[in-house]
Amino acid sequence: MITGFSSKSVTSGHFLDNRSLETIEQGDNDIDKIDWATNEINDAERFVTSKVYGLKERKAIYREGLGATLINDDFDVSKPYNVPKRTKINTNLPFPYGNLDQKDTVFSNIDYVKLNAIVENAFDKKGQKDKRTRSVIVIYKNKIIAEKYADGFNKNSRILGWSMTKSITGTLFGVLQKQGKFDIMKAAPIAEWATDERSKITTNDLLHMNSGLEWEEDYGKISDVTKMLFIEEDMTKSQINKPLVGKPNNTWNYSSGTTNLLSGILRKQFKTHQEYLDFWYTNLLDKIGMNSAIVETDMAGNFVGSSYGWATTRDWAKFGLLYLHKGNWNGEQIFDESWAKYVATPTNSSNGQYGAQFWLNAGGRFPNAPKNMLYASGYQGQMVAIFPSHDLVIVRMGLKEDSEFDFNSLLSGVVGSLNKKP
Repeated sequence: MITGFSSKSVTSGHFLDNRSLETIEQGDNDIDKIDWATNEINDAERFVTSKVYGLKERKAIYREGLGATLINDDFDVSKPYNVPKRTKINTNLPFPYGNLDQKDTVFSNIDYVKLNAIVENAFDKKGQKDKRTRSVIVIYKNKIIAEKYADGFNKNSRILGWSMTKSITGTLFGVLQKQGKFDIMKAAPIAEWATDERSKITTNDLLHMNSGLEWEEDYGKISDVTKMLFIEEDMTKSQINKPLVGKPNNTWNYSSGTTNLLSGILRKQFKTHQEYLDFWYTNLLDKIGMNSAIVETDMAGNFVGSSYGWATTRDWAKFGLLYLHKGNWNGEQIFDESWAKYVATPTNSSNGQYGAQFWLNAGGRFPNAPKNMLYASGYQGQMVAIFPSHDLVIVRMGLKEDSEFDFNSLLSGVVGSLNKKP
């Protein structure tokens, strides 16, 4: 597990974001036990090997267009592979709909002194290593009103979103639904479930993490999720073989295996592997100008929809804006307005914490932030927070999560800065 995590992390960070081995080992891999690994980068052949005390060597390879993949000894590195076709839409428009600089806009209702102090406070002071924020961006009425990066990071740095990738995976079902190609309320198209009690599980249940299937999501030990990410060749199958331990639509249980199962269901909607690879970019990521984004694949060629999405902070913000605008991107409806409402509606038995591949504040997890906030969330405190009532998106990327990092103060403080007294 240690060498698997380490080799994959170094490969991604180095080849996707040009980070040095030292930077990765002191940042991304500065995790208990993971820091036992010794890593070696082969730039010429684009792979990384990791060992612990000279033992248990694991290897991860980098392939342009697919990112890093942790491989086993049986993987044929010489085998041909498909790569997603990417399109970059050039528009002579400022962010978020183009790449030109935005025109300076001053909003009379914003207390900029307070806003900048709140954003500044999200970062460590020199010499500290407590908050470990890498970037924060605040977008109000489509305008960047605050943006800050830690040393070594900038607007072009790709950062791993971890489980924020789940929200991307879920969104693709909204796209298919808009196109009239998929009905999430029907039984999930899993052949292995057709003749037993699991046949009652719908794709809707999977999107809500409410299938009733057994799953252990524990990153601190050998569990279902760590075996999936660091051993399985085909991550879409890990959840399929699990038995029911609850009742569909009545037993909420957060599961990365479920999201990778959803990625496998998406793959089955296309005649070819190439079409599946292209769809994620052509119909969503490149469509909204997330051109820096890449979702990495497993050994079987499936997108690891649970965990391995990378993008710049600005591009993660574009994903938030897509939901803020209820699926409308510069006049084009990517998914139906009803989908934005669907993902933000609390799941049965989640106590207002979860919607459909999105987290919610309906249950008051962040007590001083608006209750209608929804957010994509990832390991170590990655967050794209969407505030429909305030025309606001906040992105924070880093290495510490709630409660070690005070999200409540960041979110409520930014919202509070929008109400400047005259």
